[in-house]
Amino acid sequence: MWCCETDLAGDGAIRSVAPQEPGHTTARVLVRLHGEPLGYVTLPAVDGDVDREQLLRVVWARWSADVNEHLVDEGLPARTALGPDDVPLPAATASCPNHIEADEPVSVVVCTHNRSTILTRCLTGLQALTYPNLEIIIVDNAPSDGSTRAVVEKVMAEDDRFRYVVEPRAGLSYARNKGLATATGRYLAYTDDDVSVDAGWIEGLVRGFRRRSDIGCVTGLVCTASVNTAAEAYFDARASSWSTRPRPEIFDMHGARREGALYPYSAGIYGTGANFAFDREFLTSTHGFDEALGAGARTRGGEDLDAFVTTLLEGRAIAYEPSAIVWHHHRAGRDELLRQLYGYGTGFAAFIAKTIARPSTRWDVVQRVPQGLQKIVKIRSDTKHALGERIESPRGAALVEFAGYAAGPYLYWRAKRDNRKH
Repeated sequence: MWCCETDLAGDGAIRSVAPQEPGHTTARVLVRLHGEPLGYVTLPAVDGDVDREQLLRVVWARWSADVNEHLVDEGLPARTALGPDDVPLPAATASCPNHIEADEPVSVVVCTHNRSTILTRCLTGLQALTYPNLEIIIVDNAPSDGSTRAVVEKVMAEDDRFRYVVEPRAGLSYARNKGLATATGRYLAYTDDDVSVDAGWIEGLVRGFRRRSDIGCVTGLVCTASVNTAAEAYFDARASSWSTRPRPEIFDMHGARREGALYPYSAGIYGTGANFAFDREFLTSTHGFDEALGAGARTRGGEDLDAFVTTLLEGRAIAYEPSAIVWHHHRAGRDELLRQLYGYGTGFAAFIAKTIARPSTRWDVVQRVPQGLQKIVKIRSDTKHALGERIESPRGAALVEFAGYAAGPYLYWRAKRDNRKH
């Protein structure tokens, strides 16, 4: 499947961060207006293109009210139809709801470990960021050679927004905390080296912080960059909550708390560490990321879940801002996918073990364990349903994830013990 996007006020082009392949017969198009996502349209791809008239017909049937609300809010005339002769729509004006004044400095942190080839693609997107008040920090985590330094220094010679630092201790949380200690911006945005960022990504994150004065964390839309293999299709279905919500949301422990037995410990409803940002002073006050969690630690994950829940328990709110868009390049091979799923299992279970070990949340979490187990089973069935009958789940996917759940608490204990030794 070809994963792509278009903006109704743009030049009409269908763009994608991953190349369109000859075998693609279906396109999933993210439709935007002045950068704001309206939603996805899935339709046939023929000879590397889509039927624009059919695309616009579906857009108008689904989102005519949203399009006109946006235009009227901006002082532009409403539309009565949307066909090939009606696009592009007028460009955004200074009164556009998505327009922001870029007066707060922002620091971007990308942590990487021995993946200079993948990082090169990420850096290309970062160079295209349009937010003017920006520094970009690349944290080279426990490098085994100088390849990452060479790649980053080449970019630094062309773009003075970039900085290069080394964190010798292996682990994503160590690297993220190094970025926190290095950053100078009011807001601190994190993404991963297997991500391609949208040019307006930072504007979207800043927009999220401005929704309320108590926002401590902002997350964004994580779109799938390509679906060319069974492994990519599985992960696309497994992580659909990352990419299928085109409307802003607020989470807190008061008026905007969610119903349900698992809140606020629900995995996946807030976003993911591939696309999140924090008020830097707030993140510093909570001591950053737990270094016993995250990729590169024994637990292999869970640090983003821990940061989300900590934000809420500390009395701050989380804003989900879908106009802050990144494109995630999923694991293409089965073995890579299985390793990632095992890490999701260990990371989530380690995070739960941490909350149970903490007296202030212990009973609150323990009494929700039965509902949590039901949710885990439901995620598996929802993934199979999203895949449909034409694509089979990779053999062993459920087993390795459940094995991760079983191992996570022990691995968290080991990781905490290791950290105390250092």
